Amino acid sequence: MTSITPTDTAAARTAATQKSLTPDLNMFLKLLTTQLQHQDPLSPMDTAQYTQQLVQYSQVEQSLQQTSTLKEILSGLTMQGMAQASALVGHQVEVASDIAGLSSDTPANWSFDIGQRPAALTGTILDSHGHTVDTITLNPSATGTIRWDGRTAAGVAPDGLYTLSLKATTVSGDELPVTVKTAGIIKDVVQNDGAVLVGINGLHVPVAKLTTIN
Repeated sequence: MTSITPTDTAAARTAATQKSLTPDLNMFLKLLTTQLQHQDPLSPMDTAQYTQQLVQYSQVEQSLQQTSTLKEILSGLTMQGMAQASALVGHQVEVASDIAGLSSDTPANWSFDIGQRPAALTGTILDSHGHTVDTITLNPSATGTIRWDGRTAAGVAPDGLYTLSLKATTVSGDELPVTVKTAGIIKDVVQNDGAVLVGINGLHVPVAKLTTIN
């Protein structure tokens, strides 16, 4: 099921500021009107100071209105981006990230590219704290995909995000560059600080980080 969760704290702060400004402005206008009504016609008061304050209030109010309008425009663009991203839900994708999500019903999935066949290939899986959870020896001739179900010598790893670090070496021991990506199915779409993110088994990334969409 598609999940779209908008958050707009900036707009909320603007609304709160406007709400706090309105009573002050209304009180100022009420006092100014009262004093103008009861002033001595033969000795009218100097309204220059009041006029200056009124101009300042007007400038602040106008600035807040412009900010509110801009937030509404940005919110509309964000919602449009979320609507477009929601069309990707259910698609198999690859992401330029070495982090993958693991859950009880879905293993962590990675793909990798070495560029040439290594003599040896080992992988280290780290948890979100950087601790080694599992170490695996891979067949250098195997296809460039890894499915990890969380099972280790110590038991079953809990659901969460895990990082795959691969080390590929030549016969002489030279290390080869490795590109790692995570793979999975997009399950939800969320908004975080104005950015549209797609969720892949608990990992949320910007749409721009998707490298393959099937």
